[in-house]
Amino acid sequence: MKRSPISYFRISGFIEGISLLILLFIAMPLKYFAGLPEVVTVVGSLHGFFFVLYILITGFTTLKVKWHLGWPIAAVIVAFIPFGNFILDWRLKKTELA
Repeated sequence: MKRSPISYFRISGFIEGISLLILLFIAMPLKYFAGLPEVVTVVGSLHGFFFVLYILITGFTTLKVKWHLGWPIAAVIVAFIPFGNFILDWRLKKTELA
């Protein structure tokens, strides 16, 4: 089964969103409350990789699907908000079904 560019976008958004939540709610508390700064180094590096991949896939999807400028701008903005990718995914799914 061939996947659409939007399915790759949704998967990358999910992975990026999960990595942000792990960074904020697991790695950062471990750094400040348990004295383990190495956790932030590792998780932060992985999150950075997933973020760059997410931005590249957003650009690819924008070009392939010919999205208007609102979707990629929203995609970049929500990447900085905890749970933002999940809300955007819900809106995208809602738009696809309509």
